[in-house]
Amino acid sequence: MVFGLQFGDLVIIGIGILILLFWLFLFFKGRKEADLFMTLNDEDYPLKDLYFVGYAFAEMIHMNYQTERDTEMRKQLTVLCGSEYVDFYIRAVYAQRFTMAFTLACFAMPLYCVTLGSGLAFAMIIGVASFAYYYYGKTLPDKIEKRKKEMIADFSEMVSKLALMVSSGMTLYDAWKTVAYSGTAEIYREMQFSVEEISNGKAGVEAIFGFGQRCMVPEIKKFATTLIQGITQGNTQLAAMLKQQSKEVWTTRQQLVKREGELAANKLLLPMLIVFIGILIMVIVPIFTGIGA
Repeated sequence: MVFGLQFGDLVIIGIGILILLFWLFLFFKGRKEADLFMTLNDEDYPLKDLYFVGYAFAEMIHMNYQTERDTEMRKQLTVLCGSEYVDFYIRAVYAQRFTMAFTLACFAMPLYCVTLGSGLAFAMIIGVASFAYYYYGKTLPDKIEKRKKEMIADFSEMVSKLALMVSSGMTLYDAWKTVAYSGTAEIYREMQFSVEEISNGKAGVEAIFGFGQRCMVPEIKKFATTLIQGITQGNTQLAAMLKQQSKEVWTTRQQLVKREGELAANKLLLPMLIVFIGILIMVIVPIFTGIGA
């Protein structure tokens, strides 16, 4: 025992001090890269000013960013950020995860001391740090899923616009360009990217195929394939195919809205059940209390 401290206390405090010293080591080792992540947005990358700490750790363990998990992450980042920025953003994601985990872990030992040797408090902070590493690795799939939902929501309107313009006699490219710049939603931004590709010399068929692949939504991939088939059959056939596609998309949209409504109703069941149980308790407890009296 030293100054009233048990051996277990000394071990936990020692571990906490090592974590803190390791964080300081990474801080001084990586601060020369402090400006590397300044271009990241604050909403998606909180505490980005400290990401050089996590980046220093990744460099220290010689991460090659080539694992199976990293390959999947690269696909997701290609969709969200563009292929030319994938290498930067995959490093940013790992820097974020390591920084958040190590920074939170640094609070374990001080909290242990403040709570007068509460092992539960120490374990809780370490658990939170581990969860932070997991959570910030899960944000990419969540963003992809959110992006897909936004695209599906605007898909039916986009197809209707395109069908109307092609039916009125516009060429597909002119109609595509007009529709692309008629909105600011994600699906319109992907269309705008396709317009830029065509302007830079890429074949229209390839640009539309790339549009379908980038969107990563089965319905939009099918639409892109249908569009490519229509291009080879001429503008008259294309207009008819787009009208049919527009009807199918609206039907799909109605089904999705109905499904979303059912899911929202199911999510309300638990709060309603909790309220119902609370009301029962408020009614029954006074009754039994009165009987006991």
